[in-house]
Amino acid sequence: MNLDDIWFRFLTAFRQADSIVSIEKKLVAGLPFLYILTSGTISEKMIEEMIKQEAIYAMKGKRINAEMIYVRKEAFLFVYRFRFLVPQEKMFCCGNLCEDCIRYQSAT
Repeated sequence: MNLDDIWFRFLTAFRQADSIVSIEKKLVAGLPFLYILTSGTISEKMIEEMIKQEAIYAMKGKRINAEMIYVRKEAFLFVYRFRFLVPQEKMFCCGNLCEDCIRYQSAT
């Protein structure tokens, strides 16, 4: 699972929307921000719904979550802090006989 592939899928799908002029991912202090330039015919709520829908599409079949935080708006430019989060639990056995080894979990 490569996060770059998920970001590519997310941004590519988002660029196909008619009301979006451009979308750019910028890293500031190690955090990813989305800069979304719109045509002006779309509301903040609609943009947030689009972000959620495209994130769901990009994460489909993966054990990943997304976090979105509104930052600011300038005319037709919207800025969000957005990132994909990988689960913190172990997903494979490392062979070190750990107490919380995934082999000891019951399959449900």
